[in-house]
Amino acid sequence: MAEAPLPRATQREIALRGGTALGLSARWEGGQYCALHARAGVVGCGIYDLKVASQFGMAIAIARGTPERPLVEPEDLLEARIAEVSPKAKEIGLAPGMTGREAVEILLRA
Repeated sequence: MAEAPLPRATQREIALRGGTALGLSARWEGGQYCALHARAGVVGCGIYDLKVASQFGMAIAIARGTPERPLVEPEDLLEARIAEVSPKAKEIGLAPGMTGREAVEILLRA
């Protein structure tokens, strides 16, 4: 029996106003996730568990893709709308409705 290919994972620096974020993406048969990491927190797709992140005091903002517009690459998060934020992210100034770009730029300045 042939071995299935390994999942694909990438990371790259993404220059934004106020600094550079680390963009991460992983894909496998039937799924994917992506995130933008800044010094003060994370903007991620809906696979991240906001409740668990909040228990650890993490600043995290969650955007959700749709079947028509999935969030696959970290750049996809830049124009996506934030759906939820952790309490720590709210303290820093992140809020539902802002774009991922706005959220990560706040995290870069925090």
